[in-house]
Amino acid sequence: MKRLGLIVNPVAGMGGKVGLKGTDGNDILQRAIELGARPVAPDRAIEALRALRKGSTGSPDVLTCPREMGERAAVEAGLKPAIIDGVHGERTTAEDTKRAAKSLRDHKIDLLLFVGGDGTARDICHAIDQEIPCFGIPAGVKVHSAVFSTNPRSGGELAARYLEEDVPLVDAEVFDVDESELRTDRISIRLYGYLRVPFRTANLQSAKTTSPMDIDEISAQEAIAKFVDEEVQDDRTYIIGPGSTTAALGRRLCFQKTLLGVDAIRGRTLIGRDLSEQAIMQLIDPGRTSIIVTPIGGQGFIFGRGNPQISAEVIRRVGRENIIVIATKHKIHSLKSKQLLVDTGDLGLDQELNGYIKAITGYREFTVILVAS
Repeated sequence: MKRLGLIVNPVAGMGGKVGLKGTDGNDILQRAIELGARPVAPDRAIEALRALRKGSTGSPDVLTCPREMGERAAVEAGLKPAIIDGVHGERTTAEDTKRAAKSLRDHKIDLLLFVGGDGTARDICHAIDQEIPCFGIPAGVKVHSAVFSTNPRSGGELAARYLEEDVPLVDAEVFDVDESELRTDRISIRLYGYLRVPFRTANLQSAKTTSPMDIDEISAQEAIAKFVDEEVQDDRTYIIGPGSTTAALGRRLCFQKTLLGVDAIRGRTLIGRDLSEQAIMQLIDPGRTSIIVTPIGGQGFIFGRGNPQISAEVIRRVGRENIIVIATKHKIHSLKSKQLLVDTGDLGLDQELNGYIKAITGYREFTVILVAS
């Protein structure tokens, strides 16, 4: 059997639920911890590795890093990994990730599985470029790159298949966003390179794409916003996710929507701006709250990418019946998967969210589209 290398970035995604849009840098990580952030990557790693075990005909041969950088997740998933030297394995830095990737490459692994976000993918790309096949299990806040599985389970299944069968390899883009720019509501996305990834359409997400902001797209967003404005109830709370389409709604309702954060209105009055998960929970009025989201361009995710503040707990409290999806026809038609995706970190909720939903795509216009996990 081929040999799997594993790297877990234990701090990936910790800034998401507390509204920090990432954890790049020790100062931001410390702030996230002070705000009550908890690790999310280890559980995502365990879920992926359990799917790997289930999909393997024998016991997978795993080589990983000490402690939190892979060892604990592998053991928790029921594996018996070999451990490399030379990395600390506790609160890690980008240099630890790069060092681990080079060490695993030198140990002649056949596939590198990493758990993190776009920053982790960028570190892997910097360290080993396209020397060995690899792909990521999504655990970060920013997961725009095309090198990630759609969720941990599909990632584990893809790893098992690659280790035992012939799976073609393709070059997939590694993007990253400047987090300091994100926190000031500006987007600065850069292509850092490519990784060689095993390719199966059902298992890998697409890269994030942006809609062309021409007159037709702007008019379509304004038409959606006009219709939603007419439907807004004065005694109802609306949790509004990030995106340019929801920003158009903010302009229509006469408030400045945070482009990359989560805001809340009651009726047409802004009651919360750039909210954390905890702040959202405090604003929910059971039975009188809706969530308004727009899918990520190209990928189709409505939950689990870019809006971790709208957590599984928030969604359960609000209820599936109170989710409002808004998207232009161009965005819907450009989705490579031809469906909307969810990856909330709660398998049971993901399954509950599956099924068809009406997306508002114009003024009193709807498109029925499948939601899948």
